[in-house]
Amino acid sequence: MKKISEIIRTGLSVLVRKELLAGLLFLPSVIVAQDFQLSQYDAPPMFLNPAMTGMFDGHYRVHAHYRTQWAAVASKPFTTAGVSFDMPVKKFGIGAQVLNYRAGAGRYNVTSALLSFGYDLVFDKDNNHHLALGIQAGMLQKSINVSSLTFANQYSGINGGMFDASVSSGETFSNTSFAMEDINAGFLYYYAKASSRMNPFIGYSVAHLTQPTESFFGASNRLPSRNYLHGGVKINVNEKLQLLPKFLYMTQKNVSSTTATLLFHYFLKDSDTYLIFGPTYRSNDAAILELGLKKGNYLARVSYDVNTSGLKTVSASRGGFEISLTYTARRSKPNPLANCPRL
Repeated sequence: MKKISEIIRTGLSVLVRKELLAGLLFLPSVIVAQDFQLSQYDAPPMFLNPAMTGMFDGHYRVHAHYRTQWAAVASKPFTTAGVSFDMPVKKFGIGAQVLNYRAGAGRYNVTSALLSFGYDLVFDKDNNHHLALGIQAGMLQKSINVSSLTFANQYSGINGGMFDASVSSGETFSNTSFAMEDINAGFLYYYAKASSRMNPFIGYSVAHLTQPTESFFGASNRLPSRNYLHGGVKINVNEKLQLLPKFLYMTQKNVSSTTATLLFHYFLKDSDTYLIFGPTYRSNDAAILELGLKKGNYLARVSYDVNTSGLKTVSASRGGFEISLTYTARRSKPNPLANCPRL
């Protein structure tokens, strides 16, 4: 009997890890809600900080992003996809972004649609010291497919153990879809002197300023604000090599993480191309390798996460694959307003 109970417990453990982890853990009414994260967190600039809206040298910018993760432990991997558009208008920036997150067997889905506005303040006559301010406003829509979920009281030991969907889950959902307002804000300081050996930058942004109410159960659960502190410095080593050490510190409710990155940008003069590569480490979560190519108006980046958290024994250290593509329509003549040193 003891051996049989151990087998059942082992089977339940595997099922919970592969199914409930993918579905229930991201129900914001079951635990405190937590936003999804990106390894290439600054590739979609308005996702990182609305102050970066329109802060570039060009006519307009279009960005596309895709990430998939936890395929090793979930029957339905977690995916993140998004597109954005922004453009400078004199000292202002305007833009919009749409992001979609989908997680697990329960098809937990989040769609975010935001309008973004930025303003660039210059503090010196040489146009070197900049403070960008930004705000975003829009809607979040969340949904779940309850019929695709299974619960503990639906488990049966018949035929070696299975979940019986015909048995009532005992759970009462007041709704399976809802929408709410979303407001984000931020600021960014950057030193833009093109001939400088170093171009430092530092910024702060906060998402979900109003902490809107969200629940599938009709409860008074509120979406906690997410805080980003980010910064770095572009180091112009020589005409061919740039170094970009940077960091991101994130807090949301009682969860926090620190991400540290060192990217190398190597210029191939004959082909007018930058090669981008370097490591990233996200505390207690993942080691990441990123590769990229910047040529003309296009910038493509790809990265892969190696899981380093306590889940690595189940995931076999496999984490997430991420890819991004940015197109920037450049001006025909150099813009006297220097770039924010995002790269």
